[in-house]
Amino acid sequence: MTNRDDNLEDLMRQSLAGDQRAYAELLRATARLLKPFLSNRLRQSGEVDDLLQEILLSIHKARHTYDGQRPYKPWAYAIAKFRLLDHLRAHYADRLRDAEDYDELEEILPDDVTETGMSYESISAEVEKLPEKQATILRLMHHDGYTAREVAAKMGMNESAVKVAAHRAYKILRERLERQ
Repeated sequence: MTNRDDNLEDLMRQSLAGDQRAYAELLRATARLLKPFLSNRLRQSGEVDDLLQEILLSIHKARHTYDGQRPYKPWAYAIAKFRLLDHLRAHYADRLRDAEDYDELEEILPDDVTETGMSYESISAEVEKLPEKQATILRLMHHDGYTAREVAAKMGMNESAVKVAAHRAYKILRERLERQ
């Protein structure tokens, strides 16, 4: 890199004064600066190159707004960020237009798509076969509606111990019900 690359502010000031070589060097340095920024945010290299060209064009169009007393990099990054956001909005808007309409899916799905067909009452016989402490915990939580904290207080246990016991009971129940 040359000394001109190190001082982008000077290159921009010279460009605004009409120095075409300084302007060409500024655009090259800006491209080198922004390419990694874009590559970290976009998947395809073709996208990076296309967007980089759009950003350089935006910098060209907005160069009259540059304040020579302020740093160049934050100004260029701000333009790059806004162009990137515009690009991503357009990209995801296209995907949204192609997405399935969930309202239409509701018409073809059965009404009870989220229902398991199991309730506490339907598996209570299996719950009663569990060790007494596990059965009590599940009964209190799922039949009586207590939280794990309330069950812990009621049974004189730690809340974590209640959650562990409930998890173990669920595992046993799952295995038994899958066999049936």
